[in-house]
Amino acid sequence: MRYELVIFDWDGTLMDSVPRIVSCMQAAGLEAGLGTLPQPDIENIIGLGLPEAIETLCPGISPEQAERLRQAYAHQFVHVDTTPMRFFAGVEDHLARLRLNEVQKLAVATGKSRRGLDRIFQETGSLDWFHASRTADETRSKPHPQMLQELLDELSIPAERAVMVGDTEYDLEMARLLGMPRVGVSYGVHSPERLAASQPHEIVHSVDELFTWLQG
Repeated sequence: MRYELVIFDWDGTLMDSVPRIVSCMQAAGLEAGLGTLPQPDIENIIGLGLPEAIETLCPGISPEQAERLRQAYAHQFVHVDTTPMRFFAGVEDHLARLRLNEVQKLAVATGKSRRGLDRIFQETGSLDWFHASRTADETRSKPHPQMLQELLDELSIPAERAVMVGDTEYDLEMARLLGMPRVGVSYGVHSPERLAASQPHEIVHSVDELFTWLQG
C-alpha cells in the first residue's frame, strides 16, 4: 500500500447514498415551506455538516426555519424515505482485502452525525472495518481540517503517511490544508474540475481504479 492510513469520506465515496440524501432534503424543503430545493444545489452541499449544509443551501433563512428543515430532513432520512442505499460495487470486497493486512489502518471522515454514522455502521455491519472515525457534529465541519488532524492524532500517524479519499472539494480541501495526500473520486457529486482545484495526487473514475491506485 502507498499509505499507512487511508481515510475515506462516506456518502458518494463508499456508499451510493446521494439519491436518498437528495430525496429527503427535497421532501424536507417542502415540509419546511421552502418549496422544491433544486437537486444540483443539494448535491453541492453533500459532505458538509448538516447545519453548514443548510446555511449554504438556504442562505438567509431564519434560525427557526433552519431548525424546521433540519428536523424534517432527519425525520425523512430515518423514518420515511426508502430510497435504497448500497455500497458502490466492489467497495466491500476491496475493504475486506485491505483488512487482511494487519498494519493497514482505515478510517472514516464524514459530514454525517455520529448517530447517523453509527446507524449505518450497524445496518451494514461495517463498524469493524475501520480503526477510527470522525463525524461533523464531533468536531468542525469540512473543509476545516480538524477532523483529519484528530484522526491522525488518535492513530499516531503523520499526515504524509495518510491519504484522504473523497468525492467533493470539501474532502480534498481539508486534506490540502494539512499537507496530506489526497485522491478525488469522480463518481460522486463534484466534477473532476472542482476536485482538481485542490490539487489531488490523483482523480479516479471507478472503485476498482481507486483501490488499484491505493495499492500502488
